[in-house]
Amino acid sequence: MPESSDLAEGPRTYLSPYRQEDSEEFTALARESRELHHPWLFPPTTPEDYTPYARRLVEDPTRTGFLVRTWDDHRIAGFININNIVQGAFLSGALGYGAFAHAAGRGLLSEGLGQVIRHAFGPMRLHRLEANIQPANAASLALVRRAGFRLEGFSPDFLHIDGAWRDHERWAITAESAESAEHHTHDQETP
Repeated sequence: MPESSDLAEGPRTYLSPYRQEDSEEFTALARESRELHHPWLFPPTTPEDYTPYARRLVEDPTRTGFLVRTWDDHRIAGFININNIVQGAFLSGALGYGAFAHAAGRGLLSEGLGQVIRHAFGPMRLHRLEANIQPANAASLALVRRAGFRLEGFSPDFLHIDGAWRDHERWAITAESAESAEHHTHDQETP
């Protein structure tokens, strides 16, 4: 059941913070999702690896994380983290995310990303979110496009993943462009 510490909610999903008591569920889902995630991301697959991972997201002021949960069964559908948070004149963060296999392709992470964007540009008072995505990761590219991110560039050898330096496309959204996209969506829905 959702708790008072839950951060945002939508019609099918809500966000909650990482908690130690989620380690068994999270890591079991990560193990079940290895094929889906490879070669793009490698979330922790054991409780021993989950503990420091979750602790960093809770305690490090330069990052935060959210579990995307479904209303129908309160299972974890995926996760969305904001890393490399910079305050001051920059007010920016870099996203990392993944859906778990049982929830993939159902639009749940898309709904959760909308909640994270509103939270980042609202209570967190950030101005910009980036998502760096490997060009062949079609599902991730579709996710950020749906959310209103724009392609800003290409970064060769950007991140060391799965034993090699990987090229990435750099996508971003600002508070202003997110607000504009949300108004445009509402205008189209209003008769």
